[in-house]
Amino acid sequence: MQTVRHSEQTLKTALISKNPTLVSQYEKLDAGERRLLNKAFKADNDLFGPITLHSESDWIISHPEAPQDFEQFFSDPYRKAPSPEKRSIYIQCIGSLGNTRIISDEYIKWLKGYCEAFFYGLTVKLLEPVPVSVTRCSFRVNDNTQNLQIHAGDILRFLKKKKPGDAFCIVGITMIDLYPRDSWNFVFGQASLTDGVGIFSFARYGSDFYSSRFEGKVNKLRRVSSSDYSVFDNYYTPEVTSVLLLRSCKTLTHEIGHIFGLRHCQWLACLMQGSNHLEEADRRPLNLCPICLRKLQCAIGFNIIERYQALVRWIDDESADTPGVSTEHSCEDNVNLPKPVEAFKEWKEWIIKCLAVVQK
Repeated sequence: MQTVRHSEQTLKTALISKNPTLVSQYEKLDAGERRLLNKAFKADNDLFGPITLHSESDWIISHPEAPQDFEQFFSDPYRKAPSPEKRSIYIQCIGSLGNTRIISDEYIKWLKGYCEAFFYGLTVKLLEPVPVSVTRCSFRVNDNTQNLQIHAGDILRFLKKKKPGDAFCIVGITMIDLYPRDSWNFVFGQASLTDGVGIFSFARYGSDFYSSRFEGKVNKLRRVSSSDYSVFDNYYTPEVTSVLLLRSCKTLTHEIGHIFGLRHCQWLACLMQGSNHLEEADRRPLNLCPICLRKLQCAIGFNIIERYQALVRWIDDESADTPGVSTEHSCEDNVNLPKPVEAFKEWKEWIIKCLAVVQK
């Protein structure tokens, strides 16, 4: 195992900058917020650990990128931020997320509530779920895993056309595996920062995806033409578990983070780290490091205490939704399933430690 460590001065500059304007901006933050963010470079930091690399296939090794500090984020001329007219995140479900309508609807609501807490200050809205056929996307059976896949680029084009006028971004979610081009095996998600659209799949987050007993395998793709989507009728969806929900929340917030202009983090253990495989994605924490947290706060303008409190409420609240979250469609079934948050308990304890630092 290899540990990526930066000097105290490097981390301090990445967080605060040496630009007098940005330094002044930082000094105007609440003292408690600065106390937490300063943990990034303090010797007594027990909240934000270093990045660890476990194999040559890990993202940082196999995809070398220039790191992005706060000043680079702030000065990026192509970065888009929410405006008073565009402060909504829209979620478009493609296909079903569960093996019944009730489970699928509840799962979408859990993700919506989590998104509104994570991107605190923005509104999250749901669009009516659509079947794969509506997107008119290309599809295939993966030669290695024998599961159905839909073309990520085609979905992005579909979402761009559906993007509402008040949307900061629109993101598609699906339990069907994705591929970006014929030469690629798969992709967890793909986003266009320019267009403010993204598509993310949770298909590989089920506990049985890599098992020889995986029930989603398709022996042979039978279709009359490229417009025959009957192969997606009753396609396999994994059992909804706490781990599946946690992995889904990670992917959704990571990819939306990219739409805000946050690049892959190379400073500390962080949600915005890249991941090449499921093991690496599981090592990635749910939280943002102080440098990426400052980036997101700059883009949205939230109070860190209120945001952390909203995340704790989402974990504690067993109902699907959170107060004040609007929805674009209603459920026929008025049934609430218990939200499986067991996998989030350790993170809740971490958030409470952060709140103690800010409120000290």
